[in-house]
Amino acid sequence: MARTAILGTLGMFALLAACTEREPILPGDRLDVRALSAEGDPAAQPAPLGPRPIALPAPVANAAWAQSPVTPAFRPAHPALDGTLSLAWSVDIGAGDSRRKRLGADPVVAGGRIFTMDADHTVRATSTAGVPLWQATLIPPRDGPRQGQGGGLAFADGTLYASTGFGTLTALDAATGARRWQQDLDNTATGAPSVADGLVYVTSGDRTGWAVETGTGRVRWQMDEVGDVNNVAGAPAPALGDDVVVFAFGDGGLRAAFRQGGLRRWSADLLGRRNGVARATVDDVTGDPLIAGDTVYAGNHSGRLVAFNLFDGERLWTLREGALGPVWPAGDSVFFVSDRNELIRADASTGAILWQRELPGYKVVRDPSRRRESAYVNHGPVLAGGRLMVAGSDGVLRAFDPVSGALVGRTAIPDGATTRPVVAGGTLYVVNRRGQLLAYR
Repeated sequence: MARTAILGTLGMFALLAACTEREPILPGDRLDVRALSAEGDPAAQPAPLGPRPIALPAPVANAAWAQSPVTPAFRPAHPALDGTLSLAWSVDIGAGDSRRKRLGADPVVAGGRIFTMDADHTVRATSTAGVPLWQATLIPPRDGPRQGQGGGLAFADGTLYASTGFGTLTALDAATGARRWQQDLDNTATGAPSVADGLVYVTSGDRTGWAVETGTGRVRWQMDEVGDVNNVAGAPAPALGDDVVVFAFGDGGLRAAFRQGGLRRWSADLLGRRNGVARATVDDVTGDPLIAGDTVYAGNHSGRLVAFNLFDGERLWTLREGALGPVWPAGDSVFFVSDRNELIRADASTGAILWQRELPGYKVVRDPSRRRESAYVNHGPVLAGGRLMVAGSDGVLRAFDPVSGALVGRTAIPDGATTRPVVAGGTLYVVNRRGQLLAYR
């Protein structure tokens, strides 16, 4: 017992002696972990290179904006648009945004008509003078407007193709609105279709790519992928090359297939996410894959924009910025709205950032004790009339200088934008949250 007590006492003195020893000071800088940006390690974000000259294509007066600009054959390189814009007319197109539904279908323009789809899946045609021409509902007989959300439009050869959140793809006569055929897609079709050479391509459920014959509505082929529940509403439009179609799916995957037969050509994935941000857990492809030359650009919701080789899917570069919509290629650069609500100009060949400009992200809350209120959405950019046009849900149409990123113009959008702007015939069209089609000249 005595020996045990002595050993215990000696052990206690040894422990106390160890506590009195000074710990070695580790070399290096001391950083406050709370001072690090919540958007990730600042060292991983290279500083912008700065403005540099850009050779833009000459502005051209385009008569149509028939499909999503992700396909080069349907993307006007530089639409003509006057420098000073004012609201020429507005017309109601149906149901707008609400707490349960969102109007997300971008308008398309062709044949002297503007085609729109409201939040209740009613398609309307309006003349370029703002006169309503016809309307057609796409709600199935046994369903109600609240049971489906999302959809998109595309025009080709006198036919308007409409996808819906009810899981249908419908062909309508563009002159009268009469239904030609309808195909059941077995899942929601929340994104715009793309049409070329007798086939219409569309994504359903963020996991299945379809190729449907334009003349009959019969399925030519389909491509099934793994689903993902952490998705953003609205599937990307398929991008069409000369002989391939590129689909993007909710799990962050890109799949390229031969357009006519559906044989897979290559597969790629958008990997990586922005650390420290809750929204980065959503890795859905929100920057629609867009084809420019031999390159496919695609971005996700969680902080990545990637350039792939169109022919074999090889990754050319990766930028640590996400994209909330398709990029706009011009000259040696690509422009896009990032997942951090910044308008960014990046080098098209390397991905290096040249400049970035902050856009409105949230409503200003006067009472600091309250939480953030609803977020703003910035739709675009679109190069038109020598400027980058971005339509905001905060009620402002902003124009930026492509060279420097400077804000060069502001135009009011009553009730804020809910779709991307489109430009045709020297007029910019956008749909607001109330469900009105607005024309600016």
